[in-house]
This record gives sequence, structure tokens and C-alpha cells, in this order.
Amino acid sequence: MESRPAEPRQSAHRPAMTAGPALSASGEPLLRLDNISKEFPGVRALSNVHFDLRRGEVHAVCGENGAGKSTLMKIISGVYQPSAGTIIYKGAERHFSSTRDSEAAGIAIIHQELNLVPHLSVAENIYLAREPRLGFMGRGFLVDRKKLRADAKRCLDRLGVDIDPGRPVRGLSVAQCQMVEIAKSLSLDAEVLIMDEPTSSLTEQETRLLFKVIRDLKASGVGIVYISHRLDEMAEIVDRVTVLRDGRYISTDDFADTTVDAIVSKMVGRSLDEKFPDRTSTPSDEIVLSAEGLSRAGTFRDVSFTLRRGEILGFAGLMGAGRTEVARAIFGADPLDAGTVTLHGRTLSITSPRDAIAAGIAYLSEDRKAQGLAIKMPVDANMTLANMEDVSNRFGLIDFAKQAKAANDYVNLLNIRTPSIKQPVRLLSGGNQQKIIIGKWLFRKSKVLFFDEPTRGIDVGAKLSIYRIMDALAAEGIGVVLISSELPEILGMTDRVAVFHQGRITGVLETKKTTQEEIMRYASGYARSAG
Repeated sequence: MESRPAEPRQSAHRPAMTAGPALSASGEPLLRLDNISKEFPGVRALSNVHFDLRRGEVHAVCGENGAGKSTLMKIISGVYQPSAGTIIYKGAERHFSSTRDSEAAGIAIIHQELNLVPHLSVAENIYLAREPRLGFMGRGFLVDRKKLRADAKRCLDRLGVDIDPGRPVRGLSVAQCQMVEIAKSLSLDAEVLIMDEPTSSLTEQETRLLFKVIRDLKASGVGIVYISHRLDEMAEIVDRVTVLRDGRYISTDDFADTTVDAIVSKMVGRSLDEKFPDRTSTPSDEIVLSAEGLSRAGTFRDVSFTLRRGEILGFAGLMGAGRTEVARAIFGADPLDAGTVTLHGRTLSITSPRDAIAAGIAYLSEDRKAQGLAIKMPVDANMTLANMEDVSNRFGLIDFAKQAKAANDYVNLLNIRTPSIKQPVRLLSGGNQQKIIIGKWLFRKSKVLFFDEPTRGIDVGAKLSIYRIMDALAAEGIGVVLISSELPEILGMTDRVAVFHQGRITGVLETKKTTQEEIMRYASGYARSAG
């Protein structure tokens, strides 16, 4: 494993510090981390990692899930304290004991997983614990509600998003919540802004608006640390890129002097030529699942489709088109006003997720931590949570030997990287968390799985692993529906694609015979199919 030489300005991988955006007046970077290590029980997450950030630059940090990116960012922002190493900020050694400590110093982080309080308003979330007060010089006990909303609206307007500051967060979409998180960080007027997968749930238009904000922040001298698995988007905004692998520093390069292929090769330690696996599953004429005339007032109407044995069916469409809403309704999470769902020839009566699970239908939510996992519980408990009767004795008590065997079986089957089945799932990477959810539903012996944005926020290597699992499931006769906003993923993994527009399916296309352009025409409502 390659590591950085002791003298950073002589490294073959690190461009000279005098190139690119300006340094601080002392010649030091705005932020520098030297020999940072972090250990958790049974896990060495970081080992002697180096990183620096200049004023007015976007510095990307890349690596597979589990490479240590998020751990490093949490150390910078005070969530974790390093086991070893030093943090130099604005020329002085610092120790951040909490996020409040780092925020007071001018460092803000936008976490990959949303950290909003659902029952509070958008404005209250943006200024949580920093609300403007009434009284002399704003030192009163009462919150200045008018100023709170006005200040929040200015942050939202800066992003170009139309969200009512007084609206409760619980009613927002995932993409809207992401924009609120970004607005929250902008309200801090930070000198260092850490963005962890900021575009993972944004539309193309919202992403363009975010990039404009990033350019404005760069121009004002803000240093931005940028983490994203969407390597192709980095060319628009990134100045330098640092690669981590297995918790170790690999290299730092000017982005203009490297390529996406070179970055991926350093991330995984090998050339990764294939993005999608060769499909082993073959669709047959047998219908596994059919939906007829599904409707829900104000959300979707007259939605009909079939899912065949051995196929992966794609759901494509623009945000808000109704893809997730239809899947949730079939799963019983949301009510249906009309329509029928048939599984293996039997018409189902589903009024709750419990009914759907009993019938053999599973839904893997796009928000895996909030709706797919009990993140504080260990791997074995999460793996068996949907099928406790199979690991319980006749008295209803958990048979821990059975639970351990089931968990170990699926850890091995899905190649889940974890120190043990007793590891809390919150300490695992996104890709491994996603595999645990898949294992949970396989242990339940599900007949149909809806995958909703299954590769959101996971790296290229983990994506390939998830794709192979989906293909293997389809080959075994399990019905697979892939809901994805990434058209290359739809084209690379599905046999047919149902395209949604404003709550209706406007076309069902054979994937091999269609293009991104044709799918977008149907998704935008400019084309309609008779079947």
C-alpha cells in the first residue's frame, strides 16, 4: 500500500502547494491533517491519513465505501476525535470536541444521512439552537419568528429552491430535505464546508443550482471538501482529489491532471472495466406480479404493469413522477384508492406492510437508515428482524444459536464485510448496510423485491456487487423491480422499463431497444406508448 512521504511538498502524488487557489497568508493551507488514525472496537477505520485544504478550492475525497472518507470528515467536524495525529486549522493545532466546537471555529458539514428534526419547520431546522431572539441585542428568551423565517428564506433563495420556511420537514421529499441541509450549512457562514454526497438525491436542475452556489463560495474564499461517488460530476467543480483505500492515504492529484478511470483504479486497487455484470437471468412468459388500475388521489392514477419471472423491471421518471409512491402503495405503506395487485395468480388484499410481507413482497427504501435498518442494533438482529418466528422457540423467545447461524449464512452469501455479526450496523459502510437489508428480505423468503435507489451513496465496487445480487435473485425466479434516477443504471440492469410521468406510466419500453433520450421523452410527457 502506497503512503505519502514524510515531506508533503516533495511527494510524487501531491502537486506543489503554491499551485492552484491561494494559501493562507502564512503559506499554510487553511486546514491540514497529519498522520490521522482512528480506531473503533475491532476496526481500524483510518491509519496515518494526510489531507489538506486551501482557501477557495474544492478538494474531493474519493474511495470505496469503508475507505474512511466519512470517518475523516467526522474527525474534521468534531463528531469523532482522532486516536492519533494532528489537525492544523488556520495555522494552529486544534482539537474539536464536538460539532458545536468545530462550527464555532467556522467548519460546517452536510452529512450524507439527513439530520433534520421532522416535527420542526424548515426555518427551525436551519437555525436549530441558533434561533434569532427578541429583546435588547437579540438576547431575549423568545424566538424572533419573523426574522427566523426571513433569514431561512434568504438561505433557500440563495439555493434557488422554492420551499416554504414555515413548512414542517416531515412533509418534504428526500431531495427537498437535502436542500434544507445545504441551506443549514450556508447559514453558518463557514470558512470550511464539508459536503458528503450532497447531490445523491438531487435532480439535475437542483444539482446545477448547487454547483453555482459552490462556485460562489469558492470565489469568496471558502474551502470545500467534496465527497461523491458520482465521479463524472466532479470535473465541473473539483480542483484536487485525494484517494483513500482501506483507511489509508493513496494519493492527491490536480483533478485536471488525472482521469476518472485512474481515480477508480486507485480506489479499488485494480482496473474496474465493467460497470454492470453480464446478466445470467433470462425473462420468461410467466407473470410473477401484476398491477391493474392502481390509483391514489393526487399521487398516481391508472397504473398498470406486469413483472415476469427472471426479469428485472425498471421504474424510471423524473422526481415526483410517482415511482416510489406506487411501490410504497403495493407494499402497503400508503393506501390505494383503486386497483388490484396479483402475485403468482392470486389477488392480494394489502392494507399494511405486514400484509405485504406475509404475501412475500418486500420494499427496500431509498432511505436505508431511517426506513430499512435499526442502525443501533447489531448485524444479526437486523438480518432476522423481518422473520423472527424462524429464529424463535415455541415459547416465542429468540434462539440465539439459530439467529447467529442465519446471520452468518447471509453474511457469507452476500459477502458482507463486518468484524462480526455483533457489530452495530451504523458502523458499517453504505454498501454493506444495503446488503444487510437485502439479506433481511431474503431470509424472509420474499417473492418480489422493490429496490428503490439501491446504489444511492455507495461506491462503484459496491454497486457492482449489488447488481450481481439483483441478477442472481432474478435468475432464481424472484421478482425484481429497480427504481432508479440514474438512466445508465436502468439501461445497464433492466430488461424492460416502465416510464412514469405525473403519476402515470407513459410507456413500457424494452431496454435493449431504447435509449436515454427516448426514456427522457416519455418521462417528460413528450411521448406516449399505446402499451
